[in-house]
Amino acid sequence: MKKLDLIEDRWLSIKEIAEYLNERWETIYMYLEKKNLPGHRIGKFWKFKIAEVDAWVKSGKASNNVAIQGEWIMNISN
Repeated sequence: MKKLDLIEDRWLSIKEIAEYLNERWETIYMYLEKKNLPGHRIGKFWKFKIAEVDAWVKSGKASNNVAIQGEWIMNISN
């Protein structure tokens, strides 16, 4: 296995996955709760695999329209 493969397959933190998705870390927590972002709880920390997150985005589950407490808001961060 190449060194680059190990880097690409490593677990990412909340901060790293937020940077990867160009979102705030608070939004990542909301995605975990409301949008079923694929993440794994390891102790008190959340960890993510890029391949799983990419599949989630491609599936359409990461829509820009987000329902929070019964209200629809538009994510205009992009």
